[in-house]
Formats: sequence, C-alpha cells, structure tokens
Amino acid sequence: MPDVVALAAELLATQSPSRAEGPAVEMVAAWLRERGWRVTLQEVTPGRHNVWATRRGGGVTLSTHLDTVPPYVAPRLTADRLWGRGACDAKGIAAAMMVAATRLAGAGEERVDLLFVVGEERGSDGARAANELEATSRYLINGEPTESRLATGCKGAWRVTVRTHGREAHSAYPELGATAIIPMCELLPELETLVLPVDAALGPTTVNVGLIQGGTAANIIPGQCEAELLVRLVGDRAPVQQALERWAAGRAELSFGSFIPAQHFTVVPGFDTAPMAYTSDIPLLPRWGTPLLFGPGSIHVAHTPDEFIALDELRDSVDAYERLVRTLLDS
Repeated sequence: MPDVVALAAELLATQSPSRAEGPAVEMVAAWLRERGWRVTLQEVTPGRHNVWATRRGGGVTLSTHLDTVPPYVAPRLTADRLWGRGACDAKGIAAAMMVAATRLAGAGEERVDLLFVVGEERGSDGARAANELEATSRYLINGEPTESRLATGCKGAWRVTVRTHGREAHSAYPELGATAIIPMCELLPELETLVLPVDAALGPTTVNVGLIQGGTAANIIPGQCEAELLVRLVGDRAPVQQALERWAAGRAELSFGSFIPAQHFTVVPGFDTAPMAYTSDIPLLPRWGTPLLFGPGSIHVAHTPDEFIALDELRDSVDAYERLVRTLLDS
C-alpha cells in the first residue's frame, strides 16, 4: 500500500494555488489511474479541472480540494510533523483519502469514489461545477482540518462590500473636497456593537474586515473607499442583513455578494465531535449525498507560514476514513 506521508509530501511539493491547480490535478489523476481508478477530469475553466475517480460507485464519496492559498511554502519533514502549504488544508487530507480509498478497493470494497475539486479557496467554482456531475453516492465525506473530529456543523459565509464616497480635490485645499476614507474609519469600529444572531451549537455570528482600499494618491483628497467584510453565519441571513443595513444607513453603500449557508451534519458513533467555525464546499455539493465533515490537522495553522500536520494523526486518518466509509456502507 502507498505511504501516506510520502504521498502528502509529493502533493505539497506540487504547487497549486487557486486558479493554477493544473500540476496537482495532473499528479493526482495519474496516481489514481496507475492504481486502477476510472478517472474523469471535469473542466471548470480553461486549464482547470476537477478530478472524479470511481470504480463501482453507489456508496460513499471522499472529497476535498487541491488548491491552496498563496504563497507557496515548500514541504519540510521533521521527526513528527510534515510542514508546508497544504499540509492540513487540504493536501494531507487528499493523500489520506487516496490511500484509504485504494486500500478499500484492494480489499474488494468498490463502492467508494474520490472527488477532488479546485477553487475552494477563491469562491468554490470547482464545487459548483462538480455538483453538475452524475454523482451516485449516498454519502459525502468532505475533508477539512477538524482535528480528527466529526463536525456537528459549520458556519456559513457571506461576502459584503461597504463603500463610502467623497469628492476629490487637491490635497492643499481640503475644503474643496470631501474625504471618503475618514468616514469609513469611523464606521468600521461600530461593527463590534452590532447585535447579531447566536446559535446554540455553532456559536455567534462574526464579522471580519478583511480588506480596505481607497483613494488614488497621497496628494488627492480621496473620493472613494471600499471595505470587504466576511460574515460567518450561524443561521438565517435576514437578521444579519437588517443589522448591517441599519448600521450603514445614510453613511455607506452595501453590496451583498457570494453566500454559503450554515450547515448541520450527520455524525456516527465512535468519533469525537465538535462544531466548526469555518465554511466548507459541502453546501455546494448536494447531489453527492448526505454530508459529513472530517479531517486531520488544525484549522488554526491553516493559511499560515507554519502550517503542518502531525505524522501520527495523518497516518491514523487513513484508518479513520476507512472506518467511516465502512460504517456508512453498513448503515
């Protein structure tokens, strides 16, 4: 059987930031074909493909994403950890799924599929495309770093853009203009005062100010300013929209963008469970079966220069995925 650590390290060494996943897709597809999988490459955008590997189908699909956030961080192996971009989010998970599914197939269990998508870190266009495939599975086990616990649920995500407007003028004569930046700076701290929904299982709604940009030059009174918010939802988005609209009324313009709802998931006996504060591709893949969320590694180190996965946890996750698949197939 393949060594999961070696496979994960090879995946980490293959650069695949969002929108440039081709090398990782080619590597995974070739690896699976060499081991008898029937592989379909689904074009998402020119040069970018999802990978669907199947044998008999009709059972459980193991799925995660092959793209990573930039910048590239080369893999490094120490006595107890594999470090590098994608170690836990989510190339280590992909490697564990590939080994687990191949072991199951080698033992005669062919009702397991693999689905690896692109673009999860930038809008999930891969998952949206994958939901158009003719999936046959009854269950979907999605992989994100859950610290090897089955997720009871995930928060949703909603992108909101805030814009303030002013009037440009020469900076030597500020009385002739009106700045757009200062009103934004006064507005954003008030987000902490908003009363937003709280869910008993998923916790509070949170708002992150992730990006601010405005003005054109230091010697020009800025005529525009824009901030991008990411709202982590725990339920219905209507009360969140109402709170934001009251907050911005008469002071800023709001645009509501991409949205993924909060989710509650199936769990099975014998696994530790916990809610997750992040969002996954699961809501975009309803055709792939009843969803579960499980993966080795911690989200707390994902997207950081110090991303890693513990080798023991990575190896144990292969057994865990096998156990999950067999439990679901027997249900």
